[in-house]
Amino acid sequence: MRRFVSQGQRVALLIQYAGARYCGWQWQPNFPSVQGEIMNAIAQVNGQAPTLQGAGRTDSGVHAAAQVAHFDDLLGRIPPERWSQALNARLPSDIRIRASRAVAPDWHARFSARWRRYRYSLYTGQWPNLFVREFSWHYYRFPLEEALMQAALDPLIGRHSLEAFQRAGSRRSHAWVEVQDAVCYRQGPMLYLEIQANGFLYGMVRLLVGLLVEVGARRRSLESFAEIWRGRRRDLVKYAAPPQGLCLLRVGYEPSPFPPALWFDSQPQFQFSADFSCI
Repeated sequence: MRRFVSQGQRVALLIQYAGARYCGWQWQPNFPSVQGEIMNAIAQVNGQAPTLQGAGRTDSGVHAAAQVAHFDDLLGRIPPERWSQALNARLPSDIRIRASRAVAPDWHARFSARWRRYRYSLYTGQWPNLFVREFSWHYYRFPLEEALMQAALDPLIGRHSLEAFQRAGSRRSHAWVEVQDAVCYRQGPMLYLEIQANGFLYGMVRLLVGLLVEVGARRRSLESFAEIWRGRRRDLVKYAAPPQGLCLLRVGYEPSPFPPALWFDSQPQFQFSADFSCI
């Protein structure tokens, strides 16, 4: 009896990863990458490594709670919703596929996305804490005032040229970004910054946080902060926040191929008791 062979299916993946061991999302020769690990796992299943398109490129050491990617399964031997299980059996433990779904042939993880949201986590406790170290920046030299940091963020809402927060080496033709939301809030010794935009420049969030903590520490005025980014003074942005505090929190689609419970807020936040000892 002749066996029916499917013509293939575009499959979307919802991905979490701890980025410490990787050079970033994008494949690079001679260095481990998240994209490369997933493509290798697909090849183990299908015998070929298709192109894997991600919603965004995270830098070396940066994490993702709900990265999204897609590939075309040309063989169609595995139901789309079973790809997550098949890949997790072959991936290292610091990369997990939370779900996989069939999507339309013209759906694209990057170009169909309406927005991306990043969270940066700072631990401001006086003493080091091993259990938050891999997912936060331990900033303790100066107290940080979240109200000042929020005041610096508020004028960023809207469409602006943010080349002051763009690392060298970007291939992007312009630096215009539509910032949709920017919030700073504290939970005990943890200080969180969340930025949502239609897209992000190369290195943007880490450079922004690096300058923003100077405002929170009262080492730079609100006026100076605004003059730097409005004046596109990349030469005055000296420091980038370390990568381990940054996480791609979620990616927005209308409609999303995945239920909100799987992607909306899947990076746990650290909870501390009143005396700031971790519970």
